Amino acid sequence: MFWRARTGMLFVLMTVILVAIGTFIGAIFNAWSIGLIVMLVLSVLLCIYSYYGSKGAALRANNVHIITEYEEPRLYNIVKKLAEKADLPMPEVGISDTGMPNAFATGRNPKNAAVVATRGILALLPDDELEGVFAHELSHVKNRDILVMSIASTMASVISFTSRYASYMVAFGGGNNENRGQMMLIAIALSITVPIAALLVQLGVSRNREYLADETGARMTGNPRALARALKHIETGCATTDDVYTENSYAGIMICNPFTGKNKRFLSSLFSTHPPTEERIRRLNKLAEELGDNEERPKAKTAKKVPPKYEDNNQYLY
Repeated sequence: MFWRARTGMLFVLMTVILVAIGTFIGAIFNAWSIGLIVMLVLSVLLCIYSYYGSKGAALRANNVHIITEYEEPRLYNIVKKLAEKADLPMPEVGISDTGMPNAFATGRNPKNAAVVATRGILALLPDDELEGVFAHELSHVKNRDILVMSIASTMASVISFTSRYASYMVAFGGGNNENRGQMMLIAIALSITVPIAALLVQLGVSRNREYLADETGARMTGNPRALARALKHIETGCATTDDVYTENSYAGIMICNPFTGKNKRFLSSLFSTHPPTEERIRRLNKLAEELGDNEERPKAKTAKKVPPKYEDNNQYLY
């Protein structure tokens, strides 16, 4: 399977970068083999954590409450219908109590998946657009995209930290006097180039997957224009909401980049894991024409008002 090969390549590439940094740190103390072994062990532990712990970490970081059909029948039934259509096990369904309109999926495989809506997106979108959003998210689940992005995010963060740590060690006394100049130059090069390389790996495995999930989800519902409208509404909502998103590590798993408008950060926009919304909308409208839908459909009415926020703060998944 292609997703297995892609995941394996990501593990190997990130591990090689980490081991190279570890070897350099070991060389500072004339014990390169120790640094290599330490970073090799660390990379393996990180991969294991990313595989088994990424779902719980994402849900806790975004204050997600796992709901039942009784608590939120509108959202639950939309996800249930789509899961049956996609021939997927019913995922856990959660709600994040934030006014920023967005959604994401997490979990290492279809049997361990969760899909999440924010309060903002439930209030903003009618049923047909919400259906398009969660068809997109279930497409990510089916393709194991979330596992790949979670591994990339975790290991990229560690790579950035260790490369900076190596440069600090050299600057504040690491290495002997004979090779200090060379070590300093290498450390500076590492601190600049390695985090960028790790980020590019993240970008390379995410943008094309967003396009694919858009198309797969649109074909699942048979209504590409609904997802196109949803993307536009979500982007506008993120730009105008008063709730500023702060979990930069998890921005990449959202359906739309949360850092727009008031939430916008220059570097987050420049190195965004998401393709431009305008291009995503253009492709969806083109797909609609290919499927014979040449006119905009009337918006569906929202089934019911969004219920008040949950008060229980002890329902996060571990």
